[in-house]
Amino acid sequence: QVQLVESGGGLVQPGGSLRLSCAASGSIFSINAMGWYRQASGKQRELVAMIGSGGSTNYEESVKGRFTVSRDVAKNTVYLQMNSLKSEDTAVYCCYAGGVRGRNADFYRNTWGQGTQVTVSS
Repeated sequence: QVQLVESGGGLVQPGGSLRLSCAASGSIFSINAMGWYRQASGKQRELVAMIGSGGSTNYEESVKGRFTVSRDVAKNTVYLQMNSLKSEDTAVYCCYAGGVRGRNADFYRNTWGQGTQVTVSS
């Protein structure tokens, strides 16, 4: 029943900015961690940024200082502010939610969105 829907992807020039959003829907009581993974063409999926329930964050090394992950706990929404974008950031970005507890007492360990394309190019 839990679904994640991403938005905000698109085409931007190098050095530009983009803000991704991901909203979880369903009968949700709480979500432990939310974040973003990405997969570039021909490469393996990698963690981009994650934010835990306590506010702790984890970033892939190459995006530190450029990307900021945040969340609105009440709205079950996670954001990824991406600044100083590089061509290397081009990938499909997928939203992730870990430890989702439903109001019906169901528990979902891992939930994934279907992804949004981010293309950084001149």
